[in-house]
Amino acid sequence: MPAEDDHDDAAAPANAKTTYRAPALEKGLDILELLATEHAPLTLTAIVQRLQRSTGELFRMIQVLEQRGFVEQTMEGYSLTSRLFDMGLGRPPIRNLVETALPVMRSLSLETKQSCHLVFASSGDMVVVARMESSEQLGFSVRVGHRRPIHHAASGIVLYAFQPAEVRAQWETLFVPPATPAERADLHAEADATRARGHFNAPSSFTEGITELSAPILRGDHAAAALAIPFVRTKVAPMALDDVVVRLCDAAAAISRMLSLNDGRI
Repeated sequence: MPAEDDHDDAAAPANAKTTYRAPALEKGLDILELLATEHAPLTLTAIVQRLQRSTGELFRMIQVLEQRGFVEQTMEGYSLTSRLFDMGLGRPPIRNLVETALPVMRSLSLETKQSCHLVFASSGDMVVVARMESSEQLGFSVRVGHRRPIHHAASGIVLYAFQPAEVRAQWETLFVPPATPAERADLHAEADATRARGHFNAPSSFTEGITELSAPILRGDHAAAALAIPFVRTKVAPMALDDVVVRLCDAAAAISRMLSLNDGRI
């Protein structure tokens, strides 16, 4: 396999603003970013073609990423492991929030007989970082790690709604693909209505038979996270939708208060 030239600056974008270059690192990051956007594994050939580099440039990068546990190889090709996600969850602010939220989420799920999940914002998306399953035999839950564009998800709209204008504007630049003018107008209207209401409550645009409920977990005057329930209406549901909304908002407020107390102790 050809040796990799760590001093090759010729492949750098012409408009790169960095003062210092680390070509090998950049190639590794390019691989991670590419695999993060794919829903299926990619072969080495596909990665080489997508990144428009040579096999020799990328082969050793992929091998090192695999050895370090960031990438895994199957019969279909290469894909990301959960290591980056786990590292993110290990950051103190995130870890503390998740640890604070989980007992409240457990109580909420037991009381309402519905599953619930915790959502953060990440690079223009909402991502599920924790969940609590329903204790019922039938239910609906969202897997940890699930991502959707902020403006296409109930909890994403809640996260966006409880942000200052400059953060909203910054998030909009991260949407992939970019939101159309009509989508932006709908997002602004929905976010303003959600903020005035204090929560999101609407039939799911993604799954039939589900009502998406979400409330903000506030840190100061902005949403640090969102708590969500994909409400399933059954004939034996122990709690009506309106009552579940109240319990959800109470749970989000309880987590917010605990975060405020923890912040005050720092």
